[in-house]
Amino acid sequence: MLQANTVDEVLRHLDNIIDWSKERQSRIGYFAILYRKMTAAVRDGIQNNSFTGSERMARLDVIFANRYLQAWDAYVNKKPCPNAWCAAFDASEKNGLIVLQHLLLGINTHINLDLAIAAADCCPKDEIYDLKSDFEKINSVIANLTQSVQDTLAQIWLPMRIINRISDKQQDAVINFSINTARKVSWKNAVTLAGYNENTRKSHIEKMDNDVVWIADRIKNPGFLLSCALAIIRIRETKSVPAVIDILLK
Repeated sequence: MLQANTVDEVLRHLDNIIDWSKERQSRIGYFAILYRKMTAAVRDGIQNNSFTGSERMARLDVIFANRYLQAWDAYVNKKPCPNAWCAAFDASEKNGLIVLQHLLLGINTHINLDLAIAAADCCPKDEIYDLKSDFEKINSVIANLTQSVQDTLAQIWLPMRIINRISDKQQDAVINFSINTARKVSWKNAVTLAGYNENTRKSHIEKMDNDVVWIADRIKNPGFLLSCALAIIRIRETKSVPAVIDILLK
């Protein structure tokens, strides 16, 4: 089972996934790159004492990352993994989705499922309330990097500006996904899970997993009008997975 024990180990594992993705021309690498940037930003924040609890944040970051690393490892070795990650990884085989959709599918599971569980694991019971400010900072890192990537893609593929205009009008909603909404739901679930016993917790996580799959379906199938806009973007995007990976790595 793939597992990291430090933030630096997380970064090395993510580098390996990116290399694996480029070699196999797998779109799984798109989110792995974004996640690596997030992890590096969190590591820098820990080193600069930007978080309320640096040691706690390092521990949370590793717990958080291991959920993704283990899901990827299970998926590529054809073993069971969370339904939400299966939905995101399965979508990587689809040619009809734009790059941003692949990124959002990963972010959806990352925030709406993994972050809440990792936060509750790191800070059980009433300890969870001490985590709130740092929890918000992690989500800000995710949101800022996602917007930065979206802006970069808009400069390369001009039709992406359509999506930027849509998201501006919908208070950060992009292709039926809002990071602000996700972070609120994630915190609520983290608090709930922190106070549950093991049996109740398992049932709640199963519900969360199903909810995330439902959101993933909306990201993949956003409705007729938006799908038409996405089709235009898809025509203009490069079809070369390694080329997209190189763009996202910049």
